[in-house]
Amino acid sequence: MLPGLTVPVGTVAALDPHALFANAGPVCLEIGFGGGEHLIEQARRAPGTGFIGCEPFIEGMAKALTGIEENELANVRLWMDDARLLMASLTDHSVDQAFILFPDPWPKKKQQKRRLVQPDFLTELHRILAPGARVRFATDVASYADEALARFLAHGGFAWQAERAGDWRTPPEDHVPTRYEAKRLGDCEPVWLDFRV
Repeated sequence: MLPGLTVPVGTVAALDPHALFANAGPVCLEIGFGGGEHLIEQARRAPGTGFIGCEPFIEGMAKALTGIEENELANVRLWMDDARLLMASLTDHSVDQAFILFPDPWPKKKQQKRRLVQPDFLTELHRILAPGARVRFATDVASYADEALARFLAHGGFAWQAERAGDWRTPPEDHVPTRYEAKRLGDCEPVWLDFRV
């Protein structure tokens, strides 16, 4: 059986993600997992945590399924579509951590309205996050780092955890490098923005 999940289109705030897993542990959501390197390793390290990975592309989905099988992971569920559709179906305050690592930067000025981190997205993300939940956003595109930070802070529901420059310049201790990150296609060193709700 494939470790996927199906949510009826049009379902609104009806799915408690904890019900997808055998244990009663925390639930993490990774939005745009790419090749699945981060998702699989995080799930391997934390078998008592449920992980939901969202990725619209079949190549990434195939790599994640291979990683799940090779590591015999029972704590991962996959969503092969736009993460926003899944988020709209999740119950309030039901996710304990979210990862948004190196999302498509849409670098051209006329494309930037397509970037994931928009006010409506942050409102929905905030709705599904439990009190005290963590969010990690990472990018190697300077304009996206600036824009994302400004939008998270303008929302008002996300507390930026940085206390010094090293906090956003250094990968967090629990970070797992991604394939995209290794390509170094951006215009700056990776920026790590950690928030709490």
